[in-house]
Amino acid sequence: MNAIEVVGLGKRFGETIALDSLTLDIAEGEIFALVGPDGAGKTTTLRMLTGILTPSSGSASVLGLDTVREAEAIKEQIGYMSQRFGLYPDLRVEENLHFYADIYGVPRQGREEKIDELLAFSNMGPFKKRLAGNLSGGMKQKLGLACALIHTPRVLFLDEPTNGVDPVSRRDFWRILYLLLEQGVTIVVSTAYLDEAERAHRVGLLHEGRLLAVDPPSRLKRLIDGSLLEVRTDRPRPAAAALRQVLPSHDVSLFGDRVHVVSQEPGRTTEVIETTLAREGIATASVRQTEPSLEDVFVAFLGRPEGGDHASLP
Repeated sequence: MNAIEVVGLGKRFGETIALDSLTLDIAEGEIFALVGPDGAGKTTTLRMLTGILTPSSGSASVLGLDTVREAEAIKEQIGYMSQRFGLYPDLRVEENLHFYADIYGVPRQGREEKIDELLAFSNMGPFKKRLAGNLSGGMKQKLGLACALIHTPRVLFLDEPTNGVDPVSRRDFWRILYLLLEQGVTIVVSTAYLDEAERAHRVGLLHEGRLLAVDPPSRLKRLIDGSLLEVRTDRPRPAAAALRQVLPSHDVSLFGDRVHVVSQEPGRTTEVIETTLAREGIATASVRQTEPSLEDVFVAFLGRPEGGDHASLP
């Protein structure tokens, strides 16, 4: 059964198209990651699904409830953690939880037990007396998640919840999400971190308001047309520039200190790469075939006519 159904959903702000005819289904009990760079339409999508924004076109339902006509009923059954979740820095951790319990109308009876459960669940128990303003970035995110869960939602919407959070805290945050999944919570998370999106059951690639593809990460990676070669060199930027000149029909992308090249003939292309870089005086540590990442898929999509120019996510 689907927890969320979206048909032709669109949103305009004046002449700007923020979301263009989005259609997708999200099943109950899955983690769905909406991926794209800033301005792709991720936040707009979540705000419409949570009943905060009214769409310009199309329709959407959450748990069988229309996001426009039944927005208030939806809000009772969902949790929403925005990019700047409204924690109160001058309140202690447990006081923030009580505040959100009041907002959501959580009964006093059994509330303390629920708060203790969430604090233990998020490993925040030892910090319940600490002011929220004195928490680290990762701990603030975990507290924000706990506040969003205080009323036991069936669907959880998270808008870039780990943006700017250190890698260890990101890992801990996703561990908590998997525990929620075991409890039957459906999770929709937007992120600009493609490595993070690989932990979701399905991923939607969003760019300039348009959905480019939706599939499990393993299937999305099969969309790479050819073999992926990873070039390691101490001068990756000039290496990528040189390879784009001699391999104009290939996808050549810079990934940190490595260059990725998509080729239909990996053996021949490897020879071209080594010869070209040697001629340019660029030392090559290695050229090898490797498995594509979601970022490779996204860059490949953006390199096609319908996707626009190459772009890389953080």
